[in-house]
Amino acid sequence: MNQTADTPDIVVIGGGNAALCAAITAAEAGARVLILESAPKPYRGGNSRHTRNFRCMHHGPLGPLVDSYTEEEYLADLMKVTGGKTDEHLARLAIRTSEECLPWMQEHGVRFQPSLSGTLSLARTNAFFLGGGKSLVNAYYRTAARLGVEVHYEAEVTHLELDNDRIAFVEYAHQGETRRVTPKSVVVASGGFQADTDWLARAWGPAAKNFLIRGTPYNRGVVLADLLDQGVEQVGDPTQCHAVAIDGRAPKFDGGIVTRLDCVPFSIVVNKDAQRFYDEGEDVWPKRYAIWGRLVAAQPDQVGYVIIDAKSLNLFMPSVFPPIKADTLEELADKMELPADALVQTVAEFNAACGDTSGFHPTELDGVSTNGLTPPKTNWARPITEPPFYGYSLRTGVTFTYLGLKVDERAQCAIGNRPVRNLWAAGETMAGSILGQGYLAGFGMTIGTVFGRIAGKEAAAHAN
Repeated sequence: MNQTADTPDIVVIGGGNAALCAAITAAEAGARVLILESAPKPYRGGNSRHTRNFRCMHHGPLGPLVDSYTEEEYLADLMKVTGGKTDEHLARLAIRTSEECLPWMQEHGVRFQPSLSGTLSLARTNAFFLGGGKSLVNAYYRTAARLGVEVHYEAEVTHLELDNDRIAFVEYAHQGETRRVTPKSVVVASGGFQADTDWLARAWGPAAKNFLIRGTPYNRGVVLADLLDQGVEQVGDPTQCHAVAIDGRAPKFDGGIVTRLDCVPFSIVVNKDAQRFYDEGEDVWPKRYAIWGRLVAAQPDQVGYVIIDAKSLNLFMPSVFPPIKADTLEELADKMELPADALVQTVAEFNAACGDTSGFHPTELDGVSTNGLTPPKTNWARPITEPPFYGYSLRTGVTFTYLGLKVDERAQCAIGNRPVRNLWAAGETMAGSILGQGYLAGFGMTIGTVFGRIAGKEAAAHAN
């Protein structure tokens, strides 16, 4: 055991957006901060490396955002995707605080691209990072370095010793040694447990072995499990997560945002038996894309297949892998290993149920729906008739899990009703405090930024 000689005021566990917001805020308050990031330096940043945008409340044009996006509208969007399973007090805190976060992000090196228009329908609600999440992470690391924040890479935290109502020390493995550090404050921002597929399988059952992990392979929930085992208050359902339907050709880990497919609203989606199983046009994609991971997970072999025709190919953001292409539906079925007769019949039944398509509008709910079809398609329902035909395979891609550490409005953790005096949490490791189920595009970054800054402020106040 090697006792770290130069003891920091605050240890921040994790190296993504929430951790960096906490470290920067604490350092600006005068605290000496050490970040323990389990990944090697080229892979630093956790899932934040793969993000694209930040969902932000605003009362008028703000940065790249146009018009306004009020607290009540934002909350209504969140309630719709979560089915009301959220802590409204913490949700409103995240939403309300997001407005001041965007200028703070800009002040700390984050750059935004011009307002995004088109099929994602996000020009009012989501600010997109210039250069993506990796640029955001790099900007924050540069800011942290200027503030004197120390970073240890490939530093895997193995244990936080809970002594009554405080963390007495932090143990971590680094450079072949087990080290111990005794900070005044600890911020846990080390993500969920999704990269531990055995843990996923214990929660979900054997089907989870077929899931792909969109984000970092380093989020294995080691710190989360350690704290929960010691009685720190937990929140969330281990089977609930941010899971989307991604390209079935994506790698097992770390495929990131580019493996996401945005074509579902303009398609039909079938299972391996070539049968439709859900309304592809239920809502605009940023409000509904996160339900499709769970829908695909419920299908045989946890796979689905998107079918579109030539007239829909350019209506969504391009995919990283080209679609499978064929001149006939029978040929497409053969290439995708689907039963050809069943696919042809499913498409024929869908086409027959499509009505007047003159009102088709790809960027908003258009009411162009099927008639007498189960399940229906309630928007963007156009016959699939124009060759060539295209297809994508779908698999469940897990971004992060919602089982986590329960926090209050100060981002503080507790044992029962007793706060742990020097322990705070931010980001995906506490997101289940707000997200009971479902997901809203860009909201993970909102949670991480808001609660990272709160945790950093509170940890510094305690240390000082």
